[in-house]
Amino acid sequence: MITDPDDQTTIHDGPRFKVLKGTFGDKQREWVEAPDAVAVVAYDDQQVYLVRQPREAIGRDDVLEIPAGIMDVEGESPLETGKRELEEEIGMQADDWLHATTFFSTSGFTDEQVHVFLATGLRKVAEPDVEGEEGIELVTWPIDQIDGLIDGNADAKTLVGLLWLRRAQLNGGTAGT
Repeated sequence: MITDPDDQTTIHDGPRFKVLKGTFGDKQREWVEAPDAVAVVAYDDQQVYLVRQPREAIGRDDVLEIPAGIMDVEGESPLETGKRELEEEIGMQADDWLHATTFFSTSGFTDEQVHVFLATGLRKVAEPDVEGEEGIELVTWPIDQIDGLIDGNADAKTLVGLLWLRRAQLNGGTAGT
C-alpha cells in the first residue's frame, strides 16, 4: 500500500481541480485532485440517449457521450448527482436506476472516480439544455446498433457505460433487474 507523500506542494489550486507535487521515498510524482463524477447510460427499448458538446480540452465537438457531470453539490450522493445531470442535460427522469460500476478515470494522473449508472423507465420532464453554457446537443442512437457506437466512441466513461449496457443486454437484464 502506498502511504501519504513525505512532502507535498500545491502547484495549482483552481475552481475545478488541484494539481499537487509530492515525494514518495525517492520518487517525485504530480497528480490532480478532482471531485468525483457521475455518468448515466439512459436507454429504452429503442434507443440510447447521448449528448454531444464542445470539448475544448481535446479540441473536438463531435464526441458522443453519455450524460455526465461532476459531483459539485455539497452532500449530494452519486445517485442524486446522476438524477440531476440526466434532467439538466437531456430533460429526462428515470424510474429505474442500477449502479453499474465505479472506476478511476485515469489512475496514474488523478484521484477522480466515475460512478456509472444504467437508467430506464425514462420520461421527458423538460427540454434539453441546448442553449446553456455547455452547448449540449441531444443525440439518440438505435439500441440495436450499440456495437457500432462502442466501436466508434472515443470517450472513456461512455465506453465503460456502454460496455456495461451491452453486458446487461447479453445477460437479458436491464436497469433495476
